[in-house]
Amino acid sequence: MTRIVFIGAGSVEFTRNLLGDILTFPELADAEIVLHDIVEERLATAEAMARWTNDVSGARARITTTTDRRRALDGADFAVNMIEVGGIGATRLDFEIPRKYGLRQTIADTSGVGAVSRALRTVPILLGIAEDMTELCPDAWMLNYTNPMAMNCWGWYAGSSHKKIVGLCHSIQNTSHQVCEYAGVPFEEVTFLGAGVNHMSWVLRLERDGESIYPLLDAAIAADPEGLGRHVRVQMYKLFGFFPTESSEHFAEYVPWFMRDDAEIERLRIPVDEYIRRSEENLEIYAEEKRTLAAGEPFELERSGEYASLIIHSMVTGEPRTIYGNVRNTGLITNLPQDACVEVPCLVDKAGVQPTVIGELPPQCAALDRTFLNVVELAVRGALEGRRDHVLQAVLLDPNAAGTLSVAQTGAMVDELLAAHAASLPDGLR
Repeated sequence: MTRIVFIGAGSVEFTRNLLGDILTFPELADAEIVLHDIVEERLATAEAMARWTNDVSGARARITTTTDRRRALDGADFAVNMIEVGGIGATRLDFEIPRKYGLRQTIADTSGVGAVSRALRTVPILLGIAEDMTELCPDAWMLNYTNPMAMNCWGWYAGSSHKKIVGLCHSIQNTSHQVCEYAGVPFEEVTFLGAGVNHMSWVLRLERDGESIYPLLDAAIAADPEGLGRHVRVQMYKLFGFFPTESSEHFAEYVPWFMRDDAEIERLRIPVDEYIRRSEENLEIYAEEKRTLAAGEPFELERSGEYASLIIHSMVTGEPRTIYGNVRNTGLITNLPQDACVEVPCLVDKAGVQPTVIGELPPQCAALDRTFLNVVELAVRGALEGRRDHVLQAVLLDPNAAGTLSVAQTGAMVDELLAAHAASLPDGLR
């Protein structure tokens, strides 16, 4: 029986989607599902949702819950991580404190000031999970969904002896479908290749019958200057020649040219403070899900586009699949730093996750990714070594902060963030 552990299962909607995906496979219908969360009320709601999903899908899964992480992980085959350390309260601080200094953010969970802050309080927890897995389930795979993806995965394999981790995101698969829709070409007819780093990967090949459909995308953009043309990712495509795999609201805060400029924010419809709004909406969704469960009303259950169930099924059955994973750069992308966390196509079967060697990215794409990874590496070092100087250096090198703040403002902001989150930070940063 396959034992699958959901860490942070109180993310109820995500738990429902992933579990619904897993239990649609006959080979996984009798899996042992262990739900873990540190908040008992959310864990109880997750259990009710999981049992409903199990019943509706006609599966025979054995579902248990626990607030004890070690008990949950003991004997696991797979762990799915979706924790958010500090919850919405910590996220609000990551927006409110930078805003006092004049720094705007949109999502703040992948790169930049908010992401550095999030990594500093998340990496220590992840290293505890890795230590538990090394002892209790050394052959289990960690499927990580928690952002900041590149920082968390790099922190995991740099700071622990457990190496079986792959970071999962839906940006590449979503973008591949979206670009085909823009170009007016059925996705099934297209050969697609992307690579880079999480939230800054690039569509390297987009072909139908061996012919690029980029000209069709160009024509669609030219025909809709007030629609498609007013997106940050389209501006980045025009400037750098390859379509980015991340949404405009994310990408706006990864570069120095947009967030500091009121006119650009209006022209490109950049949603400042977007993640706070999403977090508040998630609280409303959770309350509605809890009410619906209590009332015995049905939910909509359909397969999501997430990779976790496909990976688990391929490793259990041996059926080969290609997914996009965030993995250690062991020569996979030769013009990005060795050991950085990169996003590449990966073959998955009983042998595990086997990344594809891409070689060189286009130089302009690699240049942007190296800028991104400068922040990632210093944030990881700050978390692992408890060094404030590396934390400050990470934020100083963030393009959005550097394009907005002085050195003195940046230092004061970092100090205030570290003080606000002190209880969750590694030794040396408190």
